[in-house]
Amino acid sequence: MLDIKFVRENPEKVKENIKKKFQEEKLPLVEEVIELDQKIRALKQEGDTLRQERNAISGEIGSLMREKKQEEANERKQKVVQINEKLVAIEQEEEELANVLKEKMMVIPQMIDDSVPVGKDDSENVEIERFGDPIVPDYEIPYHADICDALSGLDKESAGRVSGNGFYYLMGDIARLHSAMLSYARDFMIEKGFTYCVPPFMIRSDVVTGVMSFAEMDAMMYKIEGEDLYLIGTSEHSMIGRFKGQLIDEKALPITLTSYSPCFRKEVGAHGLEERGLYRVHQFEKQEMVVLCKPEEAMDWYHKMWQFTVDFFRSLDVPVRTLECCSGDLADLKVKSCDVEAWSPRQKKYFEVGSCSTLGDAQARRLGIRAKGENGNYLVATLNNTVVASPRGLIAVLENNYQEDGSIRIPKALQPYMGGKENIELK
Repeated sequence: MLDIKFVRENPEKVKENIKKKFQEEKLPLVEEVIELDQKIRALKQEGDTLRQERNAISGEIGSLMREKKQEEANERKQKVVQINEKLVAIEQEEEELANVLKEKMMVIPQMIDDSVPVGKDDSENVEIERFGDPIVPDYEIPYHADICDALSGLDKESAGRVSGNGFYYLMGDIARLHSAMLSYARDFMIEKGFTYCVPPFMIRSDVVTGVMSFAEMDAMMYKIEGEDLYLIGTSEHSMIGRFKGQLIDEKALPITLTSYSPCFRKEVGAHGLEERGLYRVHQFEKQEMVVLCKPEEAMDWYHKMWQFTVDFFRSLDVPVRTLECCSGDLADLKVKSCDVEAWSPRQKKYFEVGSCSTLGDAQARRLGIRAKGENGNYLVATLNNTVVASPRGLIAVLENNYQEDGSIRIPKALQPYMGGKENIELK
């Protein structure tokens, strides 16, 4: 959410930003919020004037009472009653307009960074850099679900009976490899100086609306019936929510956290071949990283964070690339974002395995997260990034470590988490 002062002073910049995100239907909101802001400020001024008048009259009443001028004092008291009634009406109107203003402000997208390429959707995202050589072996790589089936590691049929489409059972060494990746990701980030955390897996609606846009909320979140609780789509939500309404000592910044959680998403509109596998599912597990820092340090942390994900996958012998998200592909709260994509030797293309974002002060403003510095209080910057999400990360490891005989070579970094095992063999 933008600062209303910024919108008031820079309406054309805000409109241009909306155009860059191809959300022209939101352009009228700029004038609407400016008009609402003017009305609210006028009401505040009127209220302040009335309070000053009331205070002056109250002083007069005291003098009149001391002079035993009861009739004049009663007239002044009646005037105070009238002022109070008017103040109640003004304050009520001010509150109603403030709520409308907030609703409209929460729909206006965050100002994107000047470096973000302008594009309508993810088809116009821009490749930044490749890490590792994307190799296609001279033997066929099966579809990942078939690899898992051959190794007795996947049961979607039973999951369909138990939970419906989009769910799965991981079994045996495949399940163990999945857990090994998450355990390794945890330790990988702890070695980077991040504090490990297991957060709540459900959050209240005021936290949901604080960390994401309404459109994202409707498309992603599962609501708990009869309660003000939502299943998290990523641990970033509850991790940032932890600081809701807090005033943080500037000396504690940056706060660097890495969190494990299961994640739950509707994944509306998932179709095609990938639907029968593990690429788009309603439930998965993830190791996340979250940073709260000074605004001027946000971009440095952004570049550090996506590099951590690149380094993680390269340590698993998975070639990756980074992809700059264009303006039309950025969620409304994001300032800048990039995807980390893993190489698929089966598809001979890259696919997304992680996303790194800096959100400026958007989440902090919505949730009231501030830092106390030497020169006063200010809103912190928040960032988040995927270390690994599995099963999607599992797919990348399976395909890039698949051997001609149908076995899976276990990357050295994961072998300690697999009891020293070097391969998953066909039985």
